[in-house]
Amino acid sequence: MKPNSRRRAAAISTSEAGTRRLITIDDLTRIIRVSDPQIAPDGKSIVFVRKHVGEKNNFVTNIWSVSTDGGEPRQFTSGGKDQRPRFSPDGTRLAIVSDREKGGAQILTMSTGGGEATPLTKFPEGSIGEFTWSPDGRWIAVSFREQEAAWTETAKKARTESGENDPPRVLDDMWYRLDGDGYFNGQRYQLYVLDAVTGETRHVYRDDTLGAFSFDFSPDSTQLVIATNRHPRAILHPEFDELMRWNLTTGEFTPIPGLPEGPKSSVAWSPDGKHIAYAGRVGKDGAYSVENLELFICDPEQGQARSLTAGTDECLLAVSISDSAEAAFAPRFEWSPDSKRLYAKFGKHGRSHIASVTVAGGKFTFLTTAVADHHLGSVAKRGSLFGLCVGTATSLAEICVGKVDADQIRVTPLTRFNQPLLDELELAEPTEHWITADDGARVHVWMLQPPARLRKAKMPGVLEIHGGPHAQYGVGFFHEFQLLAAQGYVVFFSNPRGSKGYGRDHCAAIRGAWGSADWVDIQAVTQFMRAQPCVDSKRLGVMGGSYGGYMTNWVIGHTREFAVAITDRCVSNLVSMFGSSDLPDLPDAYFPGNSWDRPEALWEMSPLKHLGAARTPTLVIHSEGDLRCNVEQGEQVFTVLQLNGVPSRFVRYPRSTSHGMSRSGPPDMRKHRLTQIVEWLRRYLR
Repeated sequence: MKPNSRRRAAAISTSEAGTRRLITIDDLTRIIRVSDPQIAPDGKSIVFVRKHVGEKNNFVTNIWSVSTDGGEPRQFTSGGKDQRPRFSPDGTRLAIVSDREKGGAQILTMSTGGGEATPLTKFPEGSIGEFTWSPDGRWIAVSFREQEAAWTETAKKARTESGENDPPRVLDDMWYRLDGDGYFNGQRYQLYVLDAVTGETRHVYRDDTLGAFSFDFSPDSTQLVIATNRHPRAILHPEFDELMRWNLTTGEFTPIPGLPEGPKSSVAWSPDGKHIAYAGRVGKDGAYSVENLELFICDPEQGQARSLTAGTDECLLAVSISDSAEAAFAPRFEWSPDSKRLYAKFGKHGRSHIASVTVAGGKFTFLTTAVADHHLGSVAKRGSLFGLCVGTATSLAEICVGKVDADQIRVTPLTRFNQPLLDELELAEPTEHWITADDGARVHVWMLQPPARLRKAKMPGVLEIHGGPHAQYGVGFFHEFQLLAAQGYVVFFSNPRGSKGYGRDHCAAIRGAWGSADWVDIQAVTQFMRAQPCVDSKRLGVMGGSYGGYMTNWVIGHTREFAVAITDRCVSNLVSMFGSSDLPDLPDAYFPGNSWDRPEALWEMSPLKHLGAARTPTLVIHSEGDLRCNVEQGEQVFTVLQLNGVPSRFVRYPRSTSHGMSRSGPPDMRKHRLTQIVEWLRRYLR
């Protein structure tokens, strides 16, 4: 572009920005989320889930469709509670999971030519997990967990009418709850096979101790492979995951021999039948670990597993965190139609990319390079076409089609649901930086300055610290960050050691040692903030959720550089956290010691030990329904601050909300939370 052209473009851009407005809290309810893009077998269309906020403070989810050649997307279902669309192998039918019928979720089917969806299943009240079509279209395999009789809606109604109390939960296993899923007590997902026309149901498998198995059909539709764990204490022994084949005709189960010990999930049979792929690793760690989660293949009969990604430093579970897209905390990969390679999503340096891994030699190639979050849907049977969701820091995720050309994917957007909102807004554009901590470690940092109209010579700065800790911040749209920038704050976010996306060693640096290398990196980020000419170093705030809340607590117990803090759904006391979380810790596994007779290391790493020195005005946010970081973690922080006369406020959200409230909670609760955050920062930074 010639210099004069650049000046004209800049002038136009400035003019357009002058007509736009700043983002608000209420804009949260205007964001339209799209997810789960499933491309038709012939590659001509993509179905997906479209989610928006309804008129009654509810989420409305329907299935939509769009042609891969372009054109206007069209609504495919109108149940308002429809999700997980899956094409039949011949592309003539669509199966979905829907809660539209009374009595709980069912699988419904409909013609892809249009018409009404009709129920295929008649499950009792409960929860549907995953499901998949058989390649011949005759069967659907599905996991289902029946609700315990005492906790059905019918039983609850009867108690209300009779004046009885809710019954006690009588528990024999520590695996009885999961944040976002609630209390399921002793119930477990079990495997069923359905006739895809009549819905006739055959019970297949009930022996998975956790009910957390995955499964897939063989290409000839005669077998299922099941990744399962039958150990009596499977929650503590993911190394005993195994793969078994089940024969639809004989009903026989056959373990696949010789597989290495370690977690195994997301099984997928190759189209040619020669291999089974799964996500896993060798060792005793579960899927969530500092170690890389690798992509394996094995022979369906002989085993002989080998990792296709062992020669890389990439992880299938490097998840990018956003508050404006559907969470996807699971590995994603798909076979190519010719079975010669697998396509998988990997997180790297704050981005999410699609890579190709060959079966023959394990050649690894990133196919996307744009500064964006790419989320993989499915792959068409004919042609190298993908269903994708793609978003950036200033553009909300939309449905795209990807076409493989040589060693890259050409991405074409197909929907523009959020464009009317984006056209109204003057958004902030983040800048990327790499800094060096005192011990020489490199840390990736982003800085988000307020929109041009709000910029001043000196502005307050806010540091956001992500949760996990084994996840990553990055280049996806973040409503909260944009909102704070629109309030006049320079927002900083980073991926210190402990984050995924920067290799195994970067992540493993804080295993069993929270408050060590991560704290060194956070101090480096703080100094980077203070060194920015546009930042008023006397007006700094720090905030974070989950592990980010842990680190916020750690910060205010070790320094008074920040004028204000917000700790959200935090970890404060690793000793009490040891037994109050939905995911129990194994002694001397991730953290050293235990909570009963060797708590010294846990206590040393607990922010609560150091919180007596805190004097930073702090807002404590927590949900009473948080099963991951129990509300007692926030209670302890608030109590210490109050006892020591530190200005503090405790905002407790109801039992109906969960650990993930800031990303997927009720719209009114999310808006209330943001209002509290904005008011608290304004009080101490203005």
